[in-house]
Amino acid sequence: MRNFTSKLAPAIKEYLDFRVAMGRSTCHDCHLELFDRFLCNNYPEADALSQETVLAWISEESLKERNALNYKASAIRLFAKYMGNGSYILPSRYTAKKYSQFSPYIFTDVELKALFHAADNISLTSRHDPFLKYTIPVLLRFLYTCGLRPNEGRAIKRENICFKTGEALITKTKAHKERIVVMSDDMLDMCKKYDIQRVVGAKQSEYFFIRSDGLPIHKAQLRYLFSRCWFQANPDVPTNMLPQVRPYDLRHRYASAILQKWLDEGRNIYAMMTYLRAYMGHEDFSETAYYIHILPENLLHSPGVDWNSLDKIGPGVEVWRG
Repeated sequence: MRNFTSKLAPAIKEYLDFRVAMGRSTCHDCHLELFDRFLCNNYPEADALSQETVLAWISEESLKERNALNYKASAIRLFAKYMGNGSYILPSRYTAKKYSQFSPYIFTDVELKALFHAADNISLTSRHDPFLKYTIPVLLRFLYTCGLRPNEGRAIKRENICFKTGEALITKTKAHKERIVVMSDDMLDMCKKYDIQRVVGAKQSEYFFIRSDGLPIHKAQLRYLFSRCWFQANPDVPTNMLPQVRPYDLRHRYASAILQKWLDEGRNIYAMMTYLRAYMGHEDFSETAYYIHILPENLLHSPGVDWNSLDKIGPGVEVWRG
């Protein structure tokens, strides 16, 4: 249990209890514990969130592990919004500079086919859960065909899937906003067959994509087995020569495929982007427009894309230089 001892400890505990009650994650606990400790050591009499204390803390933290700075900034910002009463809210422009950014990888049709074939025939070692050989092939296709974030598919509950209509209620979203996606007939049929396997071969569970113990497949397991499928799909290429890929790249490939389909059909890409934004659960339009910029090479010169207009769409984020 976290130990809060500053004069703001009661407010911090109340805020964290509020997050739990709202179904939010507990990721802010450790960051606010650091802030609480900072207040005890440097501002023991502080009983409010002032600009001085907030900026002093975030500046000190920027000298430590910069990879976590954005999460710390988010924690103190949302805590201040909860506090209200003139609390200093850290501007959203304060964010850590990313020294290395993972470039999205867009699978070709051939690579995607080989990847799914490898998933269908994945070889697991004795230390792996044997039921995952049934889960992985269906989960990877589910992530791709529905354009989901890995966590949205990995942690979906069975009760949120309608086996009559193919509708799936997505609740584990980045912006904590629910949405509904619809599976293709082929995907729905595969899910129905997998559902029989999970009922017969695994424990009863509220989750759909599970291990033998009924728990959802862990994100680390998903990443590892996805990489294993990628290596297995490219047996003639040394592993150190293969592009780095992640389960999230299936979502990138989905968006790319949808945009390519619309362009091939001669649709108004700008009008259709609104639908793609809603389907993929993007909070900001720039997140959706981003996919235009990673289209395959053969579409870069398509007359259906006004690059000058799209280049003006950006996140508008200033870099934290503290």
